[in-house]
Amino acid sequence: MKRKKIFFLFLILFSTAFVSLMAGKEEISLKELPARYKKWLEEDVIYIITPKERELFLQLETDKARDIFVEAFWKQRDPSPGTPENEFKEEHYRRFSHANEYFGRETTRPGWQTERGRIYIILGPPLDIGRYEGEGFVFPAQIWSYQGNPEYGLPSHFHLIFYKRRGIGEYVLYSPGRDGPQSLLINYKGDPSDVYAAYLQLRKFDSRLAEASISLIPGESTSYGRPSLASDTLLSRVYSVPNKMVDWKYAEALLKFKDLVEVDYSVNYIGSDSLVSVIQDDSGLFFVHYSVEPEKLSVLSYEEKHRVNLELNGIVTDIDGKMIFQYEKTFPLNFNQEQIKDVEKTSIVIQDMIPLVAGDYRFSLLMKNTVSKEFTSFERNISIPERISSPSLSSLLLGYRLKKVPSQQNNNKPFRIGDSEIGCQARSVFHPHEDLIVFFQMYSLTEELRKKGIVKFTLYRNEEEYLARRKAIREFAHDNIFEKFPLQNFPPDYYSIKVSILDAKNREILSDQKGFEVTPLPDLPRPWIISKVMPASQSIVYSYILGKQFARKGKLEEAGRLLERAYNQNPLSLEYASSYAEVLFDREEYPKVKKILIPFLENPQKDFKFLPLLGASYQALEEYESAIASYKKYLSHYGTNLKILNSIGKCYYQLGNTKEALIAWEKSLEINPHQEELKRLVESLKGKQ
Repeated sequence: MKRKKIFFLFLILFSTAFVSLMAGKEEISLKELPARYKKWLEEDVIYIITPKERELFLQLETDKARDIFVEAFWKQRDPSPGTPENEFKEEHYRRFSHANEYFGRETTRPGWQTERGRIYIILGPPLDIGRYEGEGFVFPAQIWSYQGNPEYGLPSHFHLIFYKRRGIGEYVLYSPGRDGPQSLLINYKGDPSDVYAAYLQLRKFDSRLAEASISLIPGESTSYGRPSLASDTLLSRVYSVPNKMVDWKYAEALLKFKDLVEVDYSVNYIGSDSLVSVIQDDSGLFFVHYSVEPEKLSVLSYEEKHRVNLELNGIVTDIDGKMIFQYEKTFPLNFNQEQIKDVEKTSIVIQDMIPLVAGDYRFSLLMKNTVSKEFTSFERNISIPERISSPSLSSLLLGYRLKKVPSQQNNNKPFRIGDSEIGCQARSVFHPHEDLIVFFQMYSLTEELRKKGIVKFTLYRNEEEYLARRKAIREFAHDNIFEKFPLQNFPPDYYSIKVSILDAKNREILSDQKGFEVTPLPDLPRPWIISKVMPASQSIVYSYILGKQFARKGKLEEAGRLLERAYNQNPLSLEYASSYAEVLFDREEYPKVKKILIPFLENPQKDFKFLPLLGASYQALEEYESAIASYKKYLSHYGTNLKILNSIGKCYYQLGNTKEALIAWEKSLEINPHQEELKRLVESLKGKQ
């Protein structure tokens, strides 16, 4: 299992500037790019930039934005970000210079454009070069030997062959499938399609070159000299190595969260693992439980005290992209010397939960470390069922620990279900000394299923059944199901578990399946889990949150019912009152809006953001003077507002005060002169004076 890294930041924080990026903006053409950026994109990094990064770069509008992108590009590839040097960048330009110096001598093109130049820039210098030049038996050829990195899909050892086709021109990359050994031989007179005969002839000259001409992967078994298909796959993987060296999601995250990521964060994206699970509580509310595990954590350290401050920004949108719910939470973390040593050995997981009304959504989360100006993010599609009227089964949640909590603790906490807390991580990796905890929920089972139904647990090892367990549904006291499987007899390997609901005739009617791994590692440290206790499900705060969500979905009846409940329980809350008043306004219940909001005209916090809503209610009731007073009071606290100025003008116009109406509208046109209808109205009124 990949171990997370803890980075210490000693009071010197790197910052830079960033520019907002416009999602969905048209790409500019290469011809429109200033020369230095065109050179950077089409020459300096042409072989190592990912398609996503290129796409984003072409959406940038200013040179400042492009400079910042270039800085972020190199920083994402820096193997030691805590030092002033960027070894990757330095090595890249060294390779680029070497390619130009040595591989462009026999061609009119610069060396970086040759095939040897491209491979050298991507993979670096080979371990060994076998040269076949001036031999008289084969065309000039070279075998480059490399040690491969399996993380990039490469074999542990492989060759690449370059040769001069028909003995002329520059060296080109050889393909066993496309070229074949006959293309290397100068005087091959046999059947051009008889690869085996060409292989045998080449073998008489040099066995190493002959073997490599059939397969670029040493030791690969081939039959009768047939070219290796795996070799051509290898060539495509070599070209894609740069795409696997960096998580291009940093660019996608910058674009997605352009309004939430401040300038100092722009080049500091870090990867993370995440887990999302939708769970219904005993009251019937659905909560989205989630966890985020950043791959590294930078800590501000001073005098053996260590501090981190994490900010979470969550956005839930519907399938049309309309925002349904948005929130922000902070997690200030402080560690002493002993604690930080323990954290270094493991990792930190932030867990949280949010309530959500029924619907299909896109859940996006941004997590920022304000100490180090780093950020990470994830996105998930989630679905909250409307009404569950037929038997259903939730997705499986796999954990490594099950902990009972006192029954009197009726508050909510992430991944707590009833009186049980399940310890879980995004990566479903387990140690043989642990138990596998399987959790799921059953919904709306029929009476027949409850009496005669069966829950079948089937564990598979490499798709073959390894263990099975059956239990009658009536054995479970609750529809929240926890099942434990000790793993001490499970050899390290990849597994999956399938949960099936069977009817009285042993027919499968519901099922879900999830994979997991039993690690061969001698130890598997579990992370520090950081979460906040949430109010109990009966808390009025959920009426407020869910009511706001219903309102944004346009379901005013449900929204009004919940927001009225929240307001009635706490009528002194301006937040509750304003939200309820917004729904009443949409329902054209203007007198109720006035009744709710007027008491807050004297609120000691001097928060008057509700005044446009109060003014609009007065205006709808044709109480224009009161509307004007509300609008003007808003402007006195918050400054010029185009919409408010236009509303003031309309109220004065309805009162017959054309002079004051024109003053308001002309001021509005000074701010935005492109209001054509308003412009025509103003000109018409002036013509009548």
